[in-house]
This record gives sequence, C-alpha cells and structure tokens, in this order.
Amino acid sequence: MVLVVYCFKIFLSLHCISCAGDSTPAKMFERTANLANNQIINYRCDPTEKWLVLIGIAPGPTERPSLVKGSMQLFSVDQQRSQALEAHAASFATIKVPGNENPSLLISFASKSFNAGQVTSKLHIIELGAQPGKAAFTKKQADLFFPTDFADDFPVAIQMSQKYGLIYVITKQGLLFVYDLETATAVYRNRISPDSIFLTTEAPSVGGFYAINRRGQVLLATVNDTTIIPFVSGQLKNPELAVSLAKKGNLPGAENLVVQRFQELFSEAKYKEAAELAAESPQGLLRTPETVAKFQSIPVQAGQPPPLLQYFGTLLTKGKLNAFESLELSRLVVNQNKKNLLENWLAEDKLECTEDLGDLVKTLDNDLALKIYVKARATPKVVAAFAERKEFDKILIYSKQVGYTPDYLFLLKTILRSDPQAAVNFALMISQMEGGCPVDYNTMADLFLQRNLIREATAFLLDVLKPNLPEHGDLQTKVLEINLVTFPNVADAILANGMFSHYDCPRIAQLCEKAGLYIRALQHYTELPDIKRVIVNTHAIEPQSLVEFFGTLSKEWTLECMKDLLLVNLKENLQIIVQTAKEYCEQLGVDACVKLFEQFKSYEGLYFFLGSYLSSSEDTEIHFKYVEAAAKTGQIKEVERVTRESNFYDPEKTKNFLMEAKLPDARPLINVCDRFGFVPDLTHYLYVNNMLRYIEGYVQKVNPGNAPLVVGQLIDDECPEDFIKGLILSVRSLLPVEPLVEECEKRNRLRLITQFLEHLVSEGSQDVHVHNALGKIIIDSNNDPEHFLMTNPHYDHRVVGKFCEKRDPTLAVVAYRRGQCDDELINVTNKNSLFKLQARYVVERMDEDLWEKFLTPDNEYRRQLIDQVVSNALPESKSPEQVSAAVKAFMTADLPHELIELLEKIVLQNSAFSGNFNLQNLLILTAIKADPSRVMDYINRLNNFDGPAVGQVAVEAQLYEEAFSIFKKFNLNVQAVHVLLDNIRSIDRAVEYAFRVEEDVVWSQVAKAQLREGLVSDAIESFIRADDATQFLDVIKAAEDGNVYHDLVRYLLMVRQKSKEPKVDSELIYAYAKIDRLEEIEEFILMPNVANLPNVGDRLYDEALYEAAKIIFAVTSNWAKLAVTLVKLKQFQGAVDAARKANSPKTWKEVCFACVDAEEFRLAQICGLNIIIQVDDLEQVSEYYQNRGYFNELISLMESGLGLERAHMGIFTELGVLYARYRAGKLMEHIKLFSTRLNIPKLIRACDEQQHWKELTYLYIQYDEFDNAATTIMNHSPEAWEHMQFKDVIVKVASVEIYYKAVYFYLQEHPDLINDLLNVLALRIDHTRVVDIMRKAGHLCLVKPYMVAVQSNNVSAVNEALNEIYVEEEEYERLRESIDMHDNFDLIGLAQKIEKHELLEMRRVAAEIYKKAGRWKQSIALSKKDNIYKDAMQTCSQSGDRELSEELLVYFIEQGKKECFASCLFVCYDLISPDVALEFAWRHKMIDFSFPYLLQFIREYTSKVDELVKHKLNALDEVKTKEKEEKDIVAQQNMHAQLLPLALPAPPMPGMGGPGMGVGFVPPQPPPAMGGIGMPPMPPYGMPLMRSF
Repeated sequence: MVLVVYCFKIFLSLHCISCAGDSTPAKMFERTANLANNQIINYRCDPTEKWLVLIGIAPGPTERPSLVKGSMQLFSVDQQRSQALEAHAASFATIKVPGNENPSLLISFASKSFNAGQVTSKLHIIELGAQPGKAAFTKKQADLFFPTDFADDFPVAIQMSQKYGLIYVITKQGLLFVYDLETATAVYRNRISPDSIFLTTEAPSVGGFYAINRRGQVLLATVNDTTIIPFVSGQLKNPELAVSLAKKGNLPGAENLVVQRFQELFSEAKYKEAAELAAESPQGLLRTPETVAKFQSIPVQAGQPPPLLQYFGTLLTKGKLNAFESLELSRLVVNQNKKNLLENWLAEDKLECTEDLGDLVKTLDNDLALKIYVKARATPKVVAAFAERKEFDKILIYSKQVGYTPDYLFLLKTILRSDPQAAVNFALMISQMEGGCPVDYNTMADLFLQRNLIREATAFLLDVLKPNLPEHGDLQTKVLEINLVTFPNVADAILANGMFSHYDCPRIAQLCEKAGLYIRALQHYTELPDIKRVIVNTHAIEPQSLVEFFGTLSKEWTLECMKDLLLVNLKENLQIIVQTAKEYCEQLGVDACVKLFEQFKSYEGLYFFLGSYLSSSEDTEIHFKYVEAAAKTGQIKEVERVTRESNFYDPEKTKNFLMEAKLPDARPLINVCDRFGFVPDLTHYLYVNNMLRYIEGYVQKVNPGNAPLVVGQLIDDECPEDFIKGLILSVRSLLPVEPLVEECEKRNRLRLITQFLEHLVSEGSQDVHVHNALGKIIIDSNNDPEHFLMTNPHYDHRVVGKFCEKRDPTLAVVAYRRGQCDDELINVTNKNSLFKLQARYVVERMDEDLWEKFLTPDNEYRRQLIDQVVSNALPESKSPEQVSAAVKAFMTADLPHELIELLEKIVLQNSAFSGNFNLQNLLILTAIKADPSRVMDYINRLNNFDGPAVGQVAVEAQLYEEAFSIFKKFNLNVQAVHVLLDNIRSIDRAVEYAFRVEEDVVWSQVAKAQLREGLVSDAIESFIRADDATQFLDVIKAAEDGNVYHDLVRYLLMVRQKSKEPKVDSELIYAYAKIDRLEEIEEFILMPNVANLPNVGDRLYDEALYEAAKIIFAVTSNWAKLAVTLVKLKQFQGAVDAARKANSPKTWKEVCFACVDAEEFRLAQICGLNIIIQVDDLEQVSEYYQNRGYFNELISLMESGLGLERAHMGIFTELGVLYARYRAGKLMEHIKLFSTRLNIPKLIRACDEQQHWKELTYLYIQYDEFDNAATTIMNHSPEAWEHMQFKDVIVKVASVEIYYKAVYFYLQEHPDLINDLLNVLALRIDHTRVVDIMRKAGHLCLVKPYMVAVQSNNVSAVNEALNEIYVEEEEYERLRESIDMHDNFDLIGLAQKIEKHELLEMRRVAAEIYKKAGRWKQSIALSKKDNIYKDAMQTCSQSGDRELSEELLVYFIEQGKKECFASCLFVCYDLISPDVALEFAWRHKMIDFSFPYLLQFIREYTSKVDELVKHKLNALDEVKTKEKEEKDIVAQQNMHAQLLPLALPAPPMPGMGGPGMGVGFVPPQPPPAMGGIGMPPMPPYGMPLMRSF
C-alpha cells in the first residue's frame, strides 16, 4: 500500500469559538463579484498571514447543473488587492528553490470547469510574491482525472505535506489525488471514503491529513514509508521522482538508485554533484567511511581545493556531520591549528561530539575539549577535567545531569587537605543530592573530626540533620556531645533552636547539668527527683525560661516543684511562683494556686496572682478573695478600684467583710452599697459610726440621686431636722424631687421640704414634681387652691386632680378641664352627677373622639348628656363650629331621630342657622335615611339645598318619585329620564317625556333603554331620531341576536355617512350575506371601503356561508381558506389547486383529509406527499388513514414518499411500522435495506407490539441494545434463536444476570451446545454460580469440558465438581493431576470420601491428600493399611517428625519387614538418631540391615569435624591479622579521639577541673575492651562511633 488510511468513529457536535482575549474580529477584505450567491466552504491563509484565499461553490451552468462551480478569491494583505479565479480548493506551501536561500511561497489550487461542452480538471502550482533577483519557482500544472462514475465529483480540499513534499487533493465523493509538490507529477489516486467528505485538516506530525465524512468517521491518511519509493520507482517507472521523494522525506527503498547514481557521478568526475548527492542521501546511506576514503583517494588538482574538503564543505552547508566525518574534518583542522573553525562549527552544531573528538581537540585547547566531552557525554573525562580545574561544585551538577556516580569520598578528602570550608560546602552538596546521599554522614563527619575540625564538623552535621529524622538520632547525640564537651554555648544554641528531637535525652541532660545549662537539663530530664534537684538552682536560671519550663510539666509535678521552691526560699522565689501561676492558671487550676498561696499564708502572692487573673474571671469567690488579700496587704486603693469596677463579687459578702474590717477609708464600702442598693445600710453604718462627713460626700459628690434614700434613712434614725435640711439644701437642684417627696410623704413629713420647694420655685424651676408637691401642700393647707389650679402652668393636672378628687370634686374638674384630661373629667363628673359641666365641656372641646366617648351606647349617662346639650349647651353657643361639631357627632353616633329633632329646632324654627345650605341638605338627607315620609314635605318647603346631589341620594335610597320631582324641579332632564328608565322602569313614560322635551340626548337614552329591553327595531328608530351613530357596536350585536338584518342595513348605511369604520363595513357585508344579497356584496367590495375582508371571510366560513366566503377569499387571494371552502363545497380539484398555491402544511392536511373522506385517493396522495416531508405532520396523516382503514393507500403513499428529495427518517420509520402492522413479509427487507435511516427505537416498539421477534432481535443488535436482544432471543427462541448469532450477542450484553439466564436457556433447550456457550462466556461469568446451577439441575457432567477449560482459575467450586466427577468415573490419574495442580478445595472432605474407595489408587490419592493437608498420621496409617510402605516412608520423611519415624521403624520390626526397616533408615535419615537406629538393630538382630545407615552417618560426621578444624585455623589467622590492624589504628588516633573516652565526660575547663567534678580522666581503652562493654568496633579513621551513646 502506498497510502495508509485510519478510520475512527466519532459523534460530532457544533461549538461556538469566541475570540481569545480582548481582541475583536477585523475586516480583511470585501468579497469579489465571482463569490456572489456562493456557499463559502473554505478560508485559508499562508504561514505569514500575508496571503488569504476564500473558496466558494455555486450550482453549475444550465447545461450541466449537477457539476458544481467553484470560485476563488486570492487577496494580498500587503498590496490590498484581490484576484478572482475559478477553483474549488486551494492551499499554501513553502519550498526551497535551488539558488535561493530563502524559501518560496507557493499556492496550489484545483479547479473543475465546464466550457464549450467539455469538462476540464486541473491542478495549478504558482509562486506568490517572487523575490526579485532570486531564482523563482516555475509554474506547474497537471490534469485531475476523474473516473466516469465520478463525473460530477469536484475537489473540496487541498492539504500539503511539508514532510514529504506532496499535495493531497480530496474530492467530495472521497477520491484522493497525490501529486509531487516540486514537479506536479501524479503519484497516487484512490477512493478513501464511500461517503461524502466535508472537512479536512493537516496532520503535520505524520505528513498526512485528517478528514471527516458524512457518517461521522474521522479518516487519517498518510504515506506508507516503506512502500512508496518502490511503488514510484517500480510501478510508476520514475526513478528520479523516487530519489527526490526519498531525499525529501528521508525514506527507505531508493538505496540502489542512489548508490548507482553516486557511482555514475563519481565515474564522470562530477565530484561536487556526487558530494551533494551523498549529503542528501536518504537515511545517510552514503555518509560512510568508504565515501570519505573515496574522496581522499582523489588526487588534488593544481589550483583546486582538495575534493575531501569540498565534500566536507558540502556536508556542512547541508546540515550536521556524523561522528566519523566530524573526527576526520577536525583532524585536518587541528593539524593546521585552526581552533576558531572548530569553535564556529561547535557553536553552529555542525559536528557530532564524541570522546575521540575531545581527545583530539585536548591537544589544542582544554576548554574546547571540555565542551566536546560534555556534549559527547563522556562522563569520566568530564569529571576528570573538572577535577583538574578544581571546579568540584560543577562535578556534582554535571553528575546529577548525566546520572554519573563519582568517588565522592576521594573528592572530599582531596578538598579537605586544602580548604576545609570548601570541603564543608562540598559535603553539603553531596548530602543534598537527589536520591539520597551516596556517602554515610557519619563517615564524612569523622573525616572532619580526625583533623580536629570541630566547628566544620558541627556546621556540616547541623545542615544535614535539619530534617530531624529518627534514623539520625545517633548523629544528633554525637553533635550535641561534642559541643557540650568543647563549646557549651554552641550546644545551648542548638538546643534552643529545637532542631533535634531524636537524640539520647538522658545522656544530654546529664551533660547539660555538668556544663551549667540547668534549663536545658530540666528540659531533658524525665524523672521528678532529677527535676527537683536541678530546679532549685534559680540563681543560675533565667526566670522566664523557668516559667516556660513549668508549662511542659504535668499539673501535679508543677505544683510539687512550686512547693519546693517556696519551701527553699519563699521570699526569693515568690515572684517566679506568682509568674508561673499567672501563666498556667488554666492548666493548674485557680483553686489549686489559691490553696498553694493560702497554705504558705502568702497574701502578697495571692494578691499578685489574683490581680492578673481578675480581669478574665467571673468567679465571685475569686473577686472576693482578691478584695480580701488587697485589704489585708494594705492596698486600699486597689480595694476601692475593684469594688468600683468589678461586677462579679458577692455584694452582700463583700459589704459584710468591709463593715467588719472597719477600714479607715469608707470609699470601698460606699462603692459596694451604692452599686448594689445597700444605701440605707450604708447610711445607717456611717451615721452610727459618726462618719457624717462621708454621708455628705456621698450625697453631694458620689450619687445625689440616692439622696432621698439617705434622707429617709436619716429620718428613720431620728437624725436632727437641721442636719437633714442642710443636707437637702446642699444638694439643691441635683436632688430628685419626686422620690424625695415620696419618701417624705410616706413618713408624713412633707412640710419638711416646704422651704426647699419654695427655694426651687424662686429660682425659676419648672419641674412638674416641684409644683405638684407645692400644690399638694397648698391644697392641704386650703390656701386659695382654685387660684393655684387656674394660674399655675407647671403642675401635672392628672396628679393634682387625683389628689383633689376626695377633697373637692369641683377642684378636680378645674384641674382636669385645665389640662383637658378627658377620661378623668368624665369619671369625676359621672361619679358626682355634674352633667351640665360635662355638656358644656364637651361642646366647647369640639373633639370627635370625646363626643364618641360620651355618645357611645355603653355610656349609661348618655341620655342625661344629650338632654343637657340640646337644652342648654347648644342654645347657649353662638359658634357655628361648635354646632357643626355637635351635629357631626350625632351623625357619627348614628342618632338620626335625635339629630332630626335638633335640626328642626335649628333650621325650621327661626334661628341664626335657618337658611344654612348645609343644614338644609343635612335635614333632607337625614330624613331620607331615618324618616322617608317627611322627605317630600321637606322638598316642597325648602329651596336652598343641592338638588342634583340630594336627588342622587334619593335614588340610592329608592325614593324614585321624590328623586324625579327633584330633577324635574331643577330641569335636569337627562337625570329625570334616567330615573324613569333605570329606576321606575317605564319606557312609555320615558318616550312621552322625550316627545315633550325633544332633546337628542334624551332620545339617545331612550334608544339605549329600548335596545337593552330587546326592542331592536324601536331602538334603531330612536337612534335614527337621535342621529346617534356612537352605539353601532351594541346595535350590531342586538340586530344579530334578533336576526333583524334588514333594519340593520338601514342603520349601517346611516352610520357609514358619519364615519368610516372597518367594523361597520364588515358588518354591512355580513348583513348582505345573511339576507343572501351576493350581488350587493360584489358591488360593495369593488367600491371604496374599509372592511376587514379576511375577518369577514373567516366569519362567513365559520357560519357555513361558503358561497359568500368563496367570493371574499378569491378577492383577498387567501388560497388556504379558499381551498378549505372549496372542500366544503365538494369542489376537490379546485381545492387541490388552491392548496398548491397556498403551499401550507395545514392546508395540505385539510384538503388531504377531505379527499380521503371522499375517497379521492389520487388527489389525497398528491396532498399527502406534500405533508409527509414535514416530520411533525407525518404521524397525523398516518393515523388519519389508519383510523379509516385505508392501509394499502397509506402504504402506497409512504412508498411514494421514499423517492422524495426531502425524504427523512420519519418516512422510512413510519413505513417500517406499517409493514410491521399490515405487511410483515416486507418488514425484514425494509429494515436491512434502510437500517441507517430508521428511527430504531420507534420501530422496536412496533415490532414488539406486533410480535415480530426475529426483526425485533435484528433491530436490537443494530441499536447496540444487546441485553434486550439476548432477552428477546431467549423468550421467543422458536422464531428468533440462531446459535452463532446468540453467541455474538451474549458476549456484548452489560447485565451479568443475562449470562446466567442464557445458561438456564441452553440447559433447557439446547444442552448439546451449552459448553460452546460457556466457553464464550468463560471470562465474564462466575464459575461458582455456574457450577451451582448445573449441580442443582443434576447435569454437572454435562459441563465437564467447560470446567476442565476453566480449572486453571483454581476456583473452589469447579475443583470440587471436577474431583467429584473424577471420583465417580474412577479417573484417578486425572484426579491426582487435579489435586496436584489446583489446591483450592476441601482437602479433608475429599480424602474422607475416597479413603474407603474400593479402588486402591483412589485410596493412595486419599493418603496423598492427607499428606498435603499435614495429617501425617492418617496418611501413614492409610498407606500401612494398603501395604504401600514406600508412600508411608516418604510421608514420614516429609513430615519432619522424629516420633513418627521411630513409630514406623517399630511397625516394620513388629511386622518383620527387615528390608523395609533398612529402607526407612535411609529415607528418614535426617529424622532418626543413631542411638535409636543402633538400639533397634541390636535388639532385633538387624545390624546388617542398619549398616548402610551407619556408614553414611560416620562419613557425614567425619566431614563435619574436618570442616570445623579448618574453620578454626582460619579464624585464628584472622584474629591475629585483625589485632595487628587494630594496633596500627590505635597508634594513629588523634588528640580528639584521646579526649573522647567511653562516656565522653566534659574536659577539664578553667576553674572546673580537679577531683571536685567527680569524674577523672580515663585513657582510651583498646578495642577489645570496648567491644566487651557493648561498644561497636572502631571505624577505620580512629574516631569511636557514637551510636552506643
């Protein structure tokens, strides 16, 4: 194959792609005229976006419309010009033209045109934007040959392959043309898709293209690398093209051609062309040492460069040299010492770097050689070069990059000799390598310590131990020990940073204590005695650190340590204890801390502790104890502050404590009593203790508002009045008067504050309480109280009035009246029968709410009040407002009779209000409401009232004659006739009244009434008299209801003279139609009119006036309605013609259904073909035909519809449904023929309903519903089952249960094929369940082949079933094989079942099973029972049980089986002791039979003794060698190793040495001694390992 096509099935969906970012679409160019009315199918641009091309297609010429015409617009962005061409597809490509270093831009386009009766198909390749002065691409063109079957096919896309230099031309019907881009030579043609292709895109990675066809398939087409060159050179007979393609695409297959051509050029001395051919040879065919040797062998011509250099120059211009070529060229350059050429070539990546090339260049330049080594990945050479340059950091970087592992330990030693700090950095770099450090941290640290570089070792270890891993615990201990011995401050800093957590804490704690780092020792000790011993050194411990340490202890230990500190030195340690208690009070508990301080009676500590906790505590006991501690420590100011600010102490308890404490300063007690309401107790305490100064201060400065309580308590304590008065006057205006009055009034000492009140009044006080109290004093003293009540504006009228009620009710009325206290005045006047005062008050007040209170029915004194109002209050009043308010109140209270009485007295009797307009209106209206009999009299007697309004009220009150009289009296004719028509309902009186007044308005009202009463003819006559055309809508409706169309015509002709209304003209046409005056209709339509003809026509149609409707529809060209009208008139042919003009689905359906009902099937089919192309109407047509039983006609219609251009899936599906219902014989053929155009789910339902099981199964398979297909086959197997088809279906179902239903199905109906089915389902079913099914059915042997096939899965149920079958069939060999290979079954159950089998081999199998199960005794017993002694001995040997072996020997002795005894000794050799064997043989005279065993035993033990002696001698030699090595190592130990003995004690420091430290200097011990106490052996560098510490 030349071309490889891959096909993928996809489902397409349309998506909208928005512009990226904030960019907006830009208009590039206008379409040219040749693209007008074209369908745009493609738009492309070149890689530089300087050239754009737009492709469109349009229908072909009239001579050949099926040949699509293509048009192309080529646009230049730089020139802003377009060129119109004829083409169907186009694409851009670039190519390198010889002689031009810049690539040339090409456009390739394909066209297929029809000119002069001839079809021309061409492919054109043209260069765009040719570069002046440069070699240009020659225009090419080639023919596109279309087979006769594809005469109307046309190109739809062109794709370029830059990888192979090919052009792919793709046509609509799936043809592919392949051309060479450079020569336009045809390479290949084939059809790649049977369906239309509508979209393509390039696939640059494979040098092909993707295409999507109509079926939704994605096609990938590309060149077959291995066959295209042989195809071109062999079948196309074009070797030059084959070589060209091979060179451009680097393809195989042209080797012979290239070599042959190279030989020809070489023989013709065309060395330059030969060099170019070798440079471009596919897959580097000629880039070999042999080619180089050929050019070297050519003699150099005088004045010419050497051919070899020409060859290398050509290679360099074409690309990169290979390894051999690079080496040979570099050798020439190095010999000439031209380093710059090498540098340039390396920079341009023209040379392939190798280790040999680096070695060659190293003789010239080390730096350049290093670059070559790096590129060549000659790792050892690179590392060596870096080491020579002392760039050790680059070694790690490079090694990591290339994955090389150098000798890091050697490198570290090397650096350590010259630069310790650089060695630290290098060691850290090694430790940070990915994948873990290649060198042990301990080993690297020892290298530093051997040279006494403690700081460097510490720095290294601190960095590598940062992760704080558990496995680094020994190293953590090591670094801390070293620094605690030498540099304690460094160790302290390490511990302070919290870097480590896995070191030996007890050991470090001891060293910290010896070094004086007590806080660190405390942090590491875990026992309470150790902590207590260290913690008392508070002189050397920072207090804050000690406090923080307490936070790490438990509650109990913290309290114990705090007690010890207080016991040792209470005064010095109290501050630390207080700070600790403050910091951890939540953990320790406040109560525990308080008890601790109380235990040592440290109120000072308690004071400081509770002071810090007080602000966050709400415990009353805490606050009280703080007050108590502050008081006992003399902190009076703090006591005063807490009692003033705190809200959480117990006030009663605190008050009692302060009173008992008798502090010299009473302010704390004042705070408590003032805040919590103990003012009387405070006053009593201060008065009794003669602290009058504090009383005055409290009243004057602290809380003057509580002065009344103080005064009351002083009065109770019988304090002198002078002191009390002075106290009151000292406060003056700050003293609240109301509580003071209340306190004095309770004790009947109100006169005590008279002077105080008068003083306030004299100062201008307007306080209501001051004046209330002063008023009470005046009323009690009867000192002209009425004058005070009338003149004083500041007292509270309710309070003072209430005070006066029991003393003098009239004074109370005065106070209440002055303050307008309505409720209080009503109560006091009602209670004391003061109704005259009450009536005068209510009239004067003119308040609606007050009137409502008085006139409410619930007021038992209402009648007395009304009498006083009518008889006295209103006659006395001269104010219209008061009268109006009273009248309104009576109206609101719904007292009409009382109101009439009042109004008659005011209006009818000669008074100032007799002619009042409002009162006359009110009198008549009230009479209308309360006493209608008086209304007519009032109408005749009164003249100054509102006639229209009163008349309307009379109408509403149904006093129609009175209302008519009022309207008639005031000449309101319209209202009068309304009363006659609407209320009295006398049309005759209304007509008489209209004749008398002769007004158009009156006639109009009469006409409307007549119209309402159904007197249509009379109403029309009245309307004509009134010349009223406004009510034409009501007249039209009434005339239609009364069928009075002759009178309606007269009325409408009158109306048309006044207005041009569409409704009038329309109704006139309708009236003509109703009276069958069709000629007038035609004349009227031809005349100017504004009738709504479409609506009139619809109305005539709806009322079956078809002839008139026909006229209207014909005039308005409403073909749809005309068609339906003609149907109603049975004119079917005309209806079809009208429907064709209307071309509406609804019209087609109506005409079609009418033709079907009339059995005009030919016409119905014409209509139906225009309906069924609409998906939504198809089903309706089908149901209509079927409901009337016209099945054959419907099928004929659907079959005719299959050939329609717009035939859709619904037609094919509906025809399939009809076949399923009425012609089952054609159903399967239809399904298979049109399976891709069917709505399969719908057809599935139809087949299911009609029970076409075979067709239903086929549809399920086509729709990928394999579960339903399998179920259908099994449920209806006589019709639907085929074994091969069922196997194909069952493996594709999704439900597992269907597998087992299939097993039951085959077991019942096709048991001979069940194994075939199970083998197909073997990977999908549960074998255990299948075995269970077959076991319950009793046909387990039936599936034996299946179980044998699946036994490799080692399923328990399968194994047991097969074993049962083998036992039953006595196939012991198969049974043994099954047991050996598959052990997942009940071993013991099977063994028990067959151990008594009559067949010996079966019993042997049982013994074998017992042996596999580890039941050795049962297996041996069964073998002995069957005299199978070999099996018994082998079982005994495998058991490893010495006792079983001895029992078997005894059994053989008892049975006299001497040979078996000898065999057993040999088989069970490892289990039988020599003494037992000899004893049994000697006792039973079987020494001869035991000799083989004895000989073997002696030989074995002799060999063991020899081996031990040899091993001992070797061990002694090794010990001696090791001792010598250890002595050499000890001799080389450095000073630091001598200072670090076993326990690593602290070295003697200045001022700390001597015996006082408790530890002396211990010289280093030899290695054996170290090993003897558990120490590991010494490392090779002299430092002891720290792991044991």
